[in-house]
Amino acid sequence: MNAKLTNQIKDIRGTGVAAPISALQTKESLGCGEFLDLIPFADFCLNSGLSLIQILPVNDTGTESSPYSALSAFALHPIYIRVSKIKEFSLLSSNLSKAILNEIEEKKRKFTKEKRFNYKELRLFKLSLLKQIWEEISADFMSSESTKKWIANKPWLKAYASFMVLKEKNREASFKTWDEYKDLTKAEIAELWDVVLSKEDLYFHVWIQKNASEQLQEASKYCKAKNILLKGDIPILMNEDSADIWAYPEFFQEDLRAGSPPDGENPFGQNWGFPIYNWEELKKQDYSWWKERLIEAAKYYQMYRIDHILGFFRIWAVPKGESKAILGWTIPNASMSTEELLKCGLSKETIRWLSKPHVATREIEEVNNGDYLGTHGILATCMDRIGSEELWLFKESIKTDADIWSLDIPHKIKEKLAEKWLDRALIEIKKDTYLPLWTYENTSSWKTLNDEQISMLRELFTKKEQKQNMLWEKQARELLGALSGVGNMIACAEDLGVNLQSMPRVLESLSINALRVVRWNRLWEKEDKPFVPFADYPALSVSTSSVHDSSTLRGWWDQEPDSKDFGRSFFENGKQSLDYIHELFSPLVCQKVLSIMATTKSNYFINPIQDFLYLDALYYAEKSEDERINIPGTVSEFNWTYKLPVLIEDLAKNKDLIQKIKEIVSIHKKGSEV
Repeated sequence: MNAKLTNQIKDIRGTGVAAPISALQTKESLGCGEFLDLIPFADFCLNSGLSLIQILPVNDTGTESSPYSALSAFALHPIYIRVSKIKEFSLLSSNLSKAILNEIEEKKRKFTKEKRFNYKELRLFKLSLLKQIWEEISADFMSSESTKKWIANKPWLKAYASFMVLKEKNREASFKTWDEYKDLTKAEIAELWDVVLSKEDLYFHVWIQKNASEQLQEASKYCKAKNILLKGDIPILMNEDSADIWAYPEFFQEDLRAGSPPDGENPFGQNWGFPIYNWEELKKQDYSWWKERLIEAAKYYQMYRIDHILGFFRIWAVPKGESKAILGWTIPNASMSTEELLKCGLSKETIRWLSKPHVATREIEEVNNGDYLGTHGILATCMDRIGSEELWLFKESIKTDADIWSLDIPHKIKEKLAEKWLDRALIEIKKDTYLPLWTYENTSSWKTLNDEQISMLRELFTKKEQKQNMLWEKQARELLGALSGVGNMIACAEDLGVNLQSMPRVLESLSINALRVVRWNRLWEKEDKPFVPFADYPALSVSTSSVHDSSTLRGWWDQEPDSKDFGRSFFENGKQSLDYIHELFSPLVCQKVLSIMATTKSNYFINPIQDFLYLDALYYAEKSEDERINIPGTVSEFNWTYKLPVLIEDLAKNKDLIQKIKEIVSIHKKGSEV
């Protein structure tokens, strides 16, 4: 990292606000917030003493409302374009411009009444407006020298535009289902642009991207001129159906899907459905694709959030086709060979017993109405019997639980077989190469081992785990080291739920800010799990009251018991009235809580816009749940469609709110000695 950026990190102690651009509302915005809404929002932040605006990803996500499910790592979302401010708008015939403005005003009236925005309707409406304008100005744009220069400076653009044209021709279906053009060489993709596809169709997407880029840059430059840092968000993973995976399949391992291992809330882990990276192939090309992402982001942002930074240390990889993530493993890993397992006193039969699910006839017979002969007949279609025993092994044709669910057998039997499919202590990731299941101690085969076998295996597992930790640190240093400083942005890690010993020292060595969500920043290893004192937070970090995947501050205080632990810890220690612990959330409670949190030693204190708006009861929704941005593990029209309950213009007039925010900013500036 260069000296200039290192000095930036040391010198800045900033308080900021996190707000999805889509949540902003002004008199000018259509349906949801737009790039240019950052300009009046920056003025509000400046007047409130805030020096930082953090946004969610703004990449094109197509039909998906989640900003973390992008069609492109580079292309911006057309939903954030202000149609009436497009440069070519003034070139339209008066009849067309009037018709479009009338459409906009009519939709504005409708959308303004909605408490959350309708993503699908709004996206289609904006695309239709853009198409109307394009049809009238396309010839001039396509022949312009400035257009050609702009395309030449965007190495990702031709593939993205070609992908989008083909996607439209296929009714927006995943490219994996296309009848043609789904598996192309680089030369064939170039030919699509040069020869095959309509230039007018291709340049429509170029024009959209140019307008989106210009409007975001205008907003970014305004923020910078006001000394407001703009912090972007770089999702680590790519949607399976994306222009990048279509154009650069060599950079991804599509036979594996990213996720997370089992934990208390997710006993089977989480399968996110995103392909994992082929880091070896990326390394051969000097991580150029990743570097281009950061260089593109640096055109707009001075800071960025690295989503799921754990993935740079190790990724939890799940075989494609598995609905659950429990049969996944970490990459990189320190695997065990058959020879090593034999040295632990295991026989080849025991290794098979531990690594392959064994199904007893009676287990299936119990869910098949006690029909012994019928059970044998059903099992024979997908399993092999072990000699004359009443035990069965899955046939080689059964690779994942998707194969089980596709069988033409009774549903109850499929359910039982899918359950048994997970019952193994070892996972054979390739021939004669094994890793322990994350929850191996809970498996039926593990419980049959004798004490000596268990002791020797645990010793082997411990040695492998130590080696794995070294591999993870080595990979992170290489990957993050190669990307660190690219674009000259301040890097902030999303390192929630991570318990790797190497992570703090790797982040510190690369000047990457860690994340501290106050409600979860506790000394979990201690019996009473006390909150970490704010004076003990690392300076190289971002502290926050909530995140987009959590409840808001109000929801936490009123509905989650650990908020009372916070009250007892800090109100009492601060010799303030304990009555606040028992009160429902209110502007006064909000001010007390944020003021205490603001004493953090973290260089950056960035809270969601909702948590700042709670300083004024005027902005409270009937239920705090309605103010959430996302509920993880759910897919609905609710997620990612939050709107501020007030126009930015009106927010700017709220002197009382502005003063309260200023007081919190002042506390953070003074530091943790308050």
